Amino acid sequence: MDLKRKSYELRKDIIEMMHKSKAGHVGGDLSVIDILTTLYFDIMNVNPENFKDEDHDRFLLSKGHCADALFVVLGEKGFFDKQEAIDTFSCFNSKFIGHPNTDINGVEINSGSLGHGLSIGVGMALAAKMNEKTYRTYVVLGDGEMAEGSNYEAMMAASQYKLDNLCATVDLNGLQISGTTDEVMSTASLSEKFKSFGWHVIEVLDGNDTAELQKAYREAMTIKGKPSVVMAHTIKGKGVSYMENAKEWHHGVMSEEQYEIAIKEIEEVLA
Repeated sequence: MDLKRKSYELRKDIIEMMHKSKAGHVGGDLSVIDILTTLYFDIMNVNPENFKDEDHDRFLLSKGHCADALFVVLGEKGFFDKQEAIDTFSCFNSKFIGHPNTDINGVEINSGSLGHGLSIGVGMALAAKMNEKTYRTYVVLGDGEMAEGSNYEAMMAASQYKLDNLCATVDLNGLQISGTTDEVMSTASLSEKFKSFGWHVIEVLDGNDTAELQKAYREAMTIKGKPSVVMAHTIKGKGVSYMENAKEWHHGVMSEEQYEIAIKEIEEVLA
């Protein structure tokens, strides 16, 4: 499968969803979509047929405000009708609300209150070890979210219990709602923090490059005796020129003209 093409097809779905709903977190959706595409369409053993089985891989979107990206991926994967998610996101009585929730097939946990996903992932990975199960647990976090102290308790526990079946990813897009991460709470030493807690750290300098992400996740599978983290250096708003590296698009609403520009730019990549 051409994962880059798939990620841009899904970008188009995200833009359509955001434009229809006048809601969502489009900048973070576009930075994380390559990560989700790589995991769901190449790396993880999870699909609608095995989701209720004990041995399917677990995925937790700790940065739950980017649920929009997860919904289009799960819809494309066949967990539900993707068009329903696009048409009804954030509408009254829709189950496709602004954060992942377990009313939606394919979602493991309700998430969105930042700083919880990694702790839950540690529990899932530890349960797999205790029950001698083969599934792996993947957690995607935002870089702004790494200011939450609960993450560091989870990092300690994951190392203590040698959870080599746990792989975290930090979406390092450098921006959050109130400014850059350097201004709000610097992540400059984040890789060193993970290392000091006993994690195997994999730096991906272009976290929007699906080929580089594939290499990183395959490397993580080979690591024994410690958890792994992929530090994915991404671009917020990736794929839409006026959104890239612009904090205004953490939670922006497109005009009709902006929507048309975004669709045109994505279609040019797909042409």
